[in-house]
Amino acid sequence: MVDGEASGWHNYEAAISAMPTTPLPEQWIGGAMLYSSGTTGRPKGIIRPLPELQLTQLPIPDEAPSGPYGFDQDTVYLSPAPLYHSAPFAFTTNIQRQGGTVAVMPRFDALDALRCIEEFGVTHSQWVPTMFVRMLKLTEQERQQHDLSSHQVAIHAAAPCPVDVKRRMIEWWGPIIEEYYAGTEGNGSTRIGSLEWLEHPGSVGKAASGQIHICDEEGTELPVREAGIVYFAQERMTYAYHNAPEKTRDARHPEHPNWSALGDVGYLDDDGYLYLTDRKSFMIVSGGVNIYPQEIENALILHPAVLDIAVFGVPNADFGEEVKAVIQVAEGVDESDELKDELTEFARQKLAHYMVPRSIDYIAEMPRLPTGKLYKRLLRDRYWGKHDTRII
Repeated sequence: MVDGEASGWHNYEAAISAMPTTPLPEQWIGGAMLYSSGTTGRPKGIIRPLPELQLTQLPIPDEAPSGPYGFDQDTVYLSPAPLYHSAPFAFTTNIQRQGGTVAVMPRFDALDALRCIEEFGVTHSQWVPTMFVRMLKLTEQERQQHDLSSHQVAIHAAAPCPVDVKRRMIEWWGPIIEEYYAGTEGNGSTRIGSLEWLEHPGSVGKAASGQIHICDEEGTELPVREAGIVYFAQERMTYAYHNAPEKTRDARHPEHPNWSALGDVGYLDDDGYLYLTDRKSFMIVSGGVNIYPQEIENALILHPAVLDIAVFGVPNADFGEEVKAVIQVAEGVDESDELKDELTEFARQKLAHYMVPRSIDYIAEMPRLPTGKLYKRLLRDRYWGKHDTRII
């Protein structure tokens, strides 16, 4: 208990009173062991070697902007996501070390986020695509009522962003949107800016760390524009999953131990830009056809009646799986059979026939983590029950 006493608690000042007031001879900076989000299964602790570095060996931040996003002492960073997630954790601590200021929202709210940008003079921020969608669903008056002129860099990651959603955000905020693709594992990354993205819409960029390889299930490297498992190659792969050697092995390429995958599926274009298709574990196999839910979700989220959506495979006696969509409707919209028909027709106009959901259900609120990531496994398990399937 700090600054006082309470029953059942030790007083902090008393506990440290016997400790020396001079710095310890060795003060190692240590490291963090973060956990994966667990959207496709049990979260995994990610262990990386501790840096052999002491506090006194760290460089003193200067006034010059640092890193790809130009953080400095004048940076005001808005975090609309919780700090236990790896990206907000890393960005906030980095900015504070630079001498900048961090504003942390207690929870994400689309309109309140815009208010924070104006009130705190936010220069940098970080988002997930779901947050973009929620802000674009605001009325024109709501979107224009706050001054966003201080905003210089808006970073987003964590999930593929629908092309039309990102294009509309760039039209609204200007070419300040920066995207990266990476995992807590730190095994590789990509980056892409707004102007570059407009020339390669849908891409998450070129490799910024590590070399990208696209491989099939057996590990054979695939040609350009053919989708497969995304591997990053490093000179030495240093991370492992805590108390899970089998998961560590599963993440490695069968022939190249320094290639590792996060479970995402994607492809490279002729210029080396990476496009993500979906999570490997979310893929639907219907009648021998591979269907990636992300493309279906990206199409249906554009309908004005849809606030949030999840698409996944459910059992089908003839085809093994069929496409199911679960919809959270926008405020004031009725959950009617007529709307299901309208959404089905909307999907037919934008998707191949085999990708159109065979059925649509409604849900009051989508099970998303506070980080914005969809906990799709919880939804899918309701429909599979005790069915034996490779994707559960």
